[in-house]
Amino acid sequence: MTCDAVAKAIPLYYYGELEPAVEDGMEEHLQACAGCRHQLERQRALAAELDRHRMVPPPDLAAECRHELIRAIYREQVPAEHHHSSDPWSLFRAGFESLWRPGIRFTRPAGAVALVALGFFAARFVPTVPGPGNLTGADVISSIRSVQPDNAGRVQIAVDETHRRVVSGRLDDQNIQRLLLAAAREQDNPGVRVESVELLKDRSASSEVRSALLEAVTSDANPGVRLKALEGLKSFSGDAEVRKTLAQVLLEDDNPAVRIQVIDLLIAHKDDATVSVLQTLVGKEDNSYVRMRCQNALREMNASVGTF
Repeated sequence: MTCDAVAKAIPLYYYGELEPAVEDGMEEHLQACAGCRHQLERQRALAAELDRHRMVPPPDLAAECRHELIRAIYREQVPAEHHHSSDPWSLFRAGFESLWRPGIRFTRPAGAVALVALGFFAARFVPTVPGPGNLTGADVISSIRSVQPDNAGRVQIAVDETHRRVVSGRLDDQNIQRLLLAAAREQDNPGVRVESVELLKDRSASSEVRSALLEAVTSDANPGVRLKALEGLKSFSGDAEVRKTLAQVLLEDDNPAVRIQVIDLLIAHKDDATVSVLQTLVGKEDNSYVRMRCQNALREMNASVGTF
């Protein structure tokens, strides 16, 4: 092996990630080359220093990681053709996989792997230099878009930065309500939608909030969000527009828990339209508990279980 090849493989050698044949070649070269042995000692010293370093994460890191995990899981459930080509999660995964394709495992510079890892963690934990105005390092979220080393020993790193602004206020503040309504429609983060609808559901007296809850019940992909929205509509289960939407949800929603909660809301105000909807559901319902709940509701209303 050449000194250049050994230098690039030293990080992998140190952590025991080399194939046995390559590792044997490395050790043979290290026995004969003092310069490469010195590079290995530097690697050991760096690893020891990193082990001694204790990182104190920012207090809001756990919440941010939870939201990013939910976002990543949600995106994994979306068909591949719906992923945007510049999605950072997809780009990071694709870039990492490209380093380990068969036949090029050791032809890529090992330093590129270290740079990607360093960039990823630096974006999360290393304070960013404050920009203009009153922003501090904690107000800036950075993500590494790409890492490009060149033959001259320089590295070009593309960094996306977002300036975070924290807005606080009471729930009756119009600005807070406006932001919560926007968060309730946040497509990429069901965790944010659940939290927002949870706060909005007690303010359904507002026509704007009620419209957002109805929209969530009919179109949100997450059943947890739909269930929270139904809780907010309980006091309006007698409203004609709300009942029309609930009837549609009862016949179309694919989640049994949602359908059961809708049945409870509809039978709170008995009418002929409710009987018709329940009779229709009995004929198509494949969940035994939902079907039984529906049949019991019809009996309580002295209505026939079947349709005529």
